Amino acid sequence: MKLWDKNIDTDKLVLAFTTGRDPEFDPLIAQWDIMGSMAHIIMLAETGLVGQEDARRLLESLTELYPAALKGEYLLEPGMEDIHSQVESDLTKKLGEPGKRIHTGRSRNDQVLLDMKLFLREEIFEITSNTGQLFQTLISLSDKYKDILIPGYTHMQVAMPSSFGLWFASYAEALSEDLMIMKGAYDFINQNPLGSAAGYGSSFPIDREMTTKLLGFRDLHINSVNAQMARGRSELFTSFGISALATTLARLAMDAVLFMNQNFGFISFPDHLTTGSSIMPHKKNPDVLELIRGKSNLLAQLPGQISALTGNLPSGYHRDLQLLKESIIPAIIDLNSCLNMMNLMMTNIIINEQVLDDERYKYIFSVEQVNEKVKNGIPFRDAYKEVAQEIFSGRYRQGREHRYTHLGSIGNPGNEKIRKKMESVIEQFAFVRKEKIFKELSNYFEKQ
Repeated sequence: MKLWDKNIDTDKLVLAFTTGRDPEFDPLIAQWDIMGSMAHIIMLAETGLVGQEDARRLLESLTELYPAALKGEYLLEPGMEDIHSQVESDLTKKLGEPGKRIHTGRSRNDQVLLDMKLFLREEIFEITSNTGQLFQTLISLSDKYKDILIPGYTHMQVAMPSSFGLWFASYAEALSEDLMIMKGAYDFINQNPLGSAAGYGSSFPIDREMTTKLLGFRDLHINSVNAQMARGRSELFTSFGISALATTLARLAMDAVLFMNQNFGFISFPDHLTTGSSIMPHKKNPDVLELIRGKSNLLAQLPGQISALTGNLPSGYHRDLQLLKESIIPAIIDLNSCLNMMNLMMTNIIINEQVLDDERYKYIFSVEQVNEKVKNGIPFRDAYKEVAQEIFSGRYRQGREHRYTHLGSIGNPGNEKIRKKMESVIEQFAFVRKEKIFKELSNYFEKQ
């Protein structure tokens, strides 16, 4: 079945090519297609475009379809072009003439645009939740190991003292900043496109403000052409948030792989979270971290991929936009997987608390020696040269005293402020839960 069927046979190769991977991805957005149709039919009834009795029957039937869609079990039948066709076909089979009225006042264009916005809105909630869990793990590890020192590096050379507390908290704070980017994407997505139809509105007297309220959107795209252009922009803006989080995960994974290396020996992981070698019996490989690094590096390139697909399109709808699903949906799945696996690894991380006992780190407090001389009245450049000469002549004596007190240093990591930073970002999303929306939609006529 095709929503645009005009009793003309389409070449099977053309139909298969244009359908693409929709049968694979559409079941993932089925629940949103149903929910959007519920809001649409309520609006049609309230504006007098569909009779109240027909609307009640349609709403009841859509409610019955929802549980299977929620489980990902509402699949496309053979020959069905997309989820929109499947829903309309099922309604028509069950209800007859009323089922054919569901598409009044909308186009498949604003329908799929709405579906993807609702899908992305919910997926951003899931991403934010998983990011929050990893954040809590990292900030708790920072609290626990804030006084355990490790060397910091510049140019991959031993530099100055750092700490496990500072290392863990740095990535925790980075995650909160990554979510700031995702928040911007969420604000854009949280606008209703329904009613823009094919991109130029409808001659029916539809009520776009009503569907905006029914579906819990913060606002609506006012201009119909602009609403249509939101397809592609929604995915692009989301991809920036995905890229930001992926970049942080890739760097954390890289650090962990290095620090687990025997030449560093800062951390290790339980045997059951690592893999072995087919030939070297002593090996303990960080395959999980390496795969997180690889997947995250690919995810970091997602904005370029989506920009390449949509960057030179004029206004209006184009079939190229169908390919967006093939980029954004797998990316979201991979990002959530990486967030969860990184949380598993960090939850089970084993810390070496004697890192600085190694002779190779004896110079990391040299800056502290310079600063002590400055405090005693020696100009900084002269103090620097004196300590440098002590090192080159072999007269330097290692010390471990440090007096870091400023916010964000090893003596004052500022974890409570970082916690508040994350809490503030998450609160600003003001998520509306799908369970609440579905309940209100399904009970709409009972409350009248």
